[in-house]
Amino acid sequence: MTPDSVTLVNLNMNDPDVRLMLAVQQDDATAFEELMSRYQARVLSILRHIVNNRDTAEELTQDVFLRVFRARKNYQPDAKFSTWLFTITNNVALNAIRSKVRKPEVQLGIKRTDASKSDALMMAENTIIASSGTIPTRQLEKLEMKQMVQLAINALGDRQRMAVLLHKFEGLSYIEIAKIMDMTPQALKSLLCRARINLRDILQAYVQKGEKVKEPKKINKDK
Repeated sequence: MTPDSVTLVNLNMNDPDVRLMLAVQQDDATAFEELMSRYQARVLSILRHIVNNRDTAEELTQDVFLRVFRARKNYQPDAKFSTWLFTITNNVALNAIRSKVRKPEVQLGIKRTDASKSDALMMAENTIIASSGTIPTRQLEKLEMKQMVQLAINALGDRQRMAVLLHKFEGLSYIEIAKIMDMTPQALKSLLCRARINLRDILQAYVQKGEKVKEPKKINKDK
């Protein structure tokens, strides 16, 4: 281990989630339950937006934490726990997407508002609306606009959608997201820039035309 790696590990040891995961490494079931309590809703929220189906997202969330538990003996505190966890989440999401391509299913779309939605998620949606250049939310029917934001995010390509969810919903840094998605920070910035442009175009079209909420056409450009 290099001196820089040792320093990084020492810094990460101050992360209470890292300490919990090290306890899990020693087969501490209580620590594992605590980590699930802290992160389960967040992982579920990301996966629900990726697969657009709550039941499937719940199954994939269980898969994520099963992988966390199985990988506990090999865990190394060389990154924040959340970065490691969301890397696993990203891999599970990619596997689900590939499986869906091989076995296409009927898309159901988002039909209801999640009553358990976190304040952070609602704040992120409001931020996306504000940054899109559209007219203020108060001039629109609030629920309909939030539904449109969700549909707009769902219309993004898979990698753009994941990047937006991690950046806007989870508040992760470019460096953290780049590590999770196995990209350079510069490539990640470009990806998020294209995602913001696509979101703006979708939302502006909605506002200018006064269209009702409907499923936007899927954006295939996702490099």
